Amino acid sequence: MNQKTIMITTALLMLMLFGGAAYMYHANQVVEKTKLVSINSAALEQFHSPRLGNPQAKVTIVEFMDPACEACSAFHGLVKQTLKTYDGKVKLVIRYAPFHQGSDKAVEILEAARKLGKFSEVLDLMYGTQHGWASHHNPQPELIWQYLAHYQFDVAALKRNIDKDATARLIAIDLADANTLQVNKTPTFFVNGKPLPSFGYQQFQKLVADEVAAAYGQ
Repeated sequence: MNQKTIMITTALLMLMLFGGAAYMYHANQVVEKTKLVSINSAALEQFHSPRLGNPQAKVTIVEFMDPACEACSAFHGLVKQTLKTYDGKVKLVIRYAPFHQGSDKAVEILEAARKLGKFSEVLDLMYGTQHGWASHHNPQPELIWQYLAHYQFDVAALKRNIDKDATARLIAIDLADANTLQVNKTPTFFVNGKPLPSFGYQQFQKLVADEVAAAYGQ
């Protein structure tokens, strides 16, 4: 065996060892995260949390989200499609984790919209116009009002239903639960209490599909 072959073989072995170690580390992280959630299952949902889908569904997706989060916006369509695909079998519980500057103002509007039965519609608008109001360098959540007016939402009614103090209390509870569950980025998903094995569309779809199959025998 010549020197070049030895070097290539050694490099390949090192890559395999590194990959195996990384896989084991990641697997252990998932196990530890699952244990953490099991111990602190009460932190997944709160009575005040917005819910979409069938309340009696056997599969619950909990999403810690931020209206100004680009990744949350990117996942939004997939989450909505998942509720349609498994109509009646899956429900979504939304938790607020407004880590970005100005996101708390967006949550205030979402909570006002919820009182008027317009939560989903206003959330769609916020994600759809996110590029205009949620710049991380210069967030301008007040522009949401202009977008709402443009799309003919009842801005006056929404403003009458703003409750800054109540929303601040909800956010504080959600952030405390996020801290308990070691949620430090958005979106973070749990499906029937299980964290995603890794972040990604396919991982989300597979975990939901697996839980639906387990719950409904499909």
